[in-house]
Amino acid sequence: MFVRRSASHAIACSVVQESVELDSVDWRILEELQNDATLPNRVLAERIGLAASSCLQRVRRLRELGVITGSHIDVNPAATGLALEAVVAINVRPHTREVVDMFREFVMAQPETRSLLHVSGQADFLLHVAVADTKHLQEFLVDRLASRTEVRHFTSSIVLEQLHTRALTQPRHLRPKRRRRSGEA
Repeated sequence: MFVRRSASHAIACSVVQESVELDSVDWRILEELQNDATLPNRVLAERIGLAASSCLQRVRRLRELGVITGSHIDVNPAATGLALEAVVAINVRPHTREVVDMFREFVMAQPETRSLLHVSGQADFLLHVAVADTKHLQEFLVDRLASRTEVRHFTSSIVLEQLHTRALTQPRHLRPKRRRRSGEA
């Protein structure tokens, strides 16, 4: 589960729902909007090859079905003075619903938090933070995170380079099969 700051997105991500059947046009719309959420409907429709009204109708349907849960802009943390990013693997104890919920609430209230993943495996949570420098990272880890009674253990790794966050695209196994024309081998 990926948790973002917007309440509607966090709620949408935490609710387990049936998957929605999407066709290749829906996937193309999603890819375009993930790459530029500010794209005017007219331009989106042209790129997809739909009438503007049909495109708008599809986007509304994707929102109503909970496929599109919001839109955002990307901000360069270094340009805002937050030049150091880290990923922190955290174990909490006891791992009960009450403790997990309390910990999530605490972490999401921290201004350094970029994202939080509740995961299985060695760690219980993976926390992505952005801070000004190593001094601020140390203050965050030692003064705030380590002081939490539910935090049993954590390790941090400095992000050397964020290569790219990719748009979600239609998986190959969901793409329509290409029909062979007569005479094709």
